[in-house]
Amino acid sequence: MTDTMQSTAMPTSEQHGFRPHSDGAVVPVQTRSERFRSTDVSEFAPVTGREHEWKYSPVAAFADLTSGELDGARPEVESTDVAGVSLSWIPRDDARIGRAGTPEDRASANAWSSFGEALLVAISGEEAKTVTVTRSGLGAAPRGAHTVIEAAPNSRALVVLRGTGDARLAENVEVVVGEGANLTVVSLQEWTDDSVHLASHFSRIARDAKLKHIVVSLGGRVVRVNPSTHLAEQGGDVEALGLYFSDAGQHLEQQVFVHHDAPHTRSRVTYKGALQGEGARSVWVGDVLIGNAATGTDSYEQNRNLVLTDGTRADSVPNLEIETGDIEGAGHASATGRFDDEQLFYLQARGIPEDEARRLVVRGFLAEVVQQIGDAALEERLMAALEAELQGS
Repeated sequence: MTDTMQSTAMPTSEQHGFRPHSDGAVVPVQTRSERFRSTDVSEFAPVTGREHEWKYSPVAAFADLTSGELDGARPEVESTDVAGVSLSWIPRDDARIGRAGTPEDRASANAWSSFGEALLVAISGEEAKTVTVTRSGLGAAPRGAHTVIEAAPNSRALVVLRGTGDARLAENVEVVVGEGANLTVVSLQEWTDDSVHLASHFSRIARDAKLKHIVVSLGGRVVRVNPSTHLAEQGGDVEALGLYFSDAGQHLEQQVFVHHDAPHTRSRVTYKGALQGEGARSVWVGDVLIGNAATGTDSYEQNRNLVLTDGTRADSVPNLEIETGDIEGAGHASATGRFDDEQLFYLQARGIPEDEARRLVVRGFLAEVVQQIGDAALEERLMAALEAELQGS
């Protein structure tokens, strides 16, 4: 199922990740804002792994999600019953679909072209509330899905979007935050070891609204969650947080994009991860664009990786694009390293065995993100899950 008729034209250079230069030459796309976008998968060139958006990814492991047919039927969904939160299924031509963003890669476009109905999570009411939406039992066949989370003006909520069981899933998640709303969205990946999950999250933040977007990736063989946030109106605020723990043979990837497009907007991006075991891999790419109308912007992004064993690899690429000099501040940082020897020495000097000291250091390193979720029960469960991961180190 597609929005438009399938195109038979050959993909243009722009669709291959290149664009024409003023002198007539064809040059690679260098910035996130220049990427080709479309909801039609046929308008994207086949994925080879040489493209800027795929060059860190094991593309052969999910070729069925980028090029094959996807089952777009309703996935099995379970949800808690909470006042002020309603779940429903809406057709793909509903006006509430497509407001937050447009696919920038072939997997996202394939999911968009394939889904039959979208899951709508509608939030209203100024009182704080928490709802958990769980997808499970998706099976080993390739699937495409679409979710819209809409926070009405001045509403408040925490939405946990959780994935468990087996999955081969390509999906899009749209988050629309109304004026003055305060929304937290937690994307929690607890898939089985052989699962593959490719997700694009698109968020639009209205005037004086705030979004806290948290990605937690623990399970799955290949998990790629790419959140894009559009600070579209004055006073918009986003905290983009991420936590991941990559084990042997596991690939966990996040490509984050924040677009400051209005005056006096704020963003903070903090992703932290740990890696252990042969072949454990993490990828973080952080792009921040401060547009020429985004005066008074306050932005900072950082990524920290803690390497626990040999044989791992962490790629960390922060990027900052500024089109106006009238800002409060902007910066980025990235670091990948092993344990802090001074911290270990301090703990061991107080009688704590080395193995336990190492676990305490890792727990403290990752707890910074967990503690910002805002739900005590979920925070406790995630810390227990991280402790179980550490027991295997």
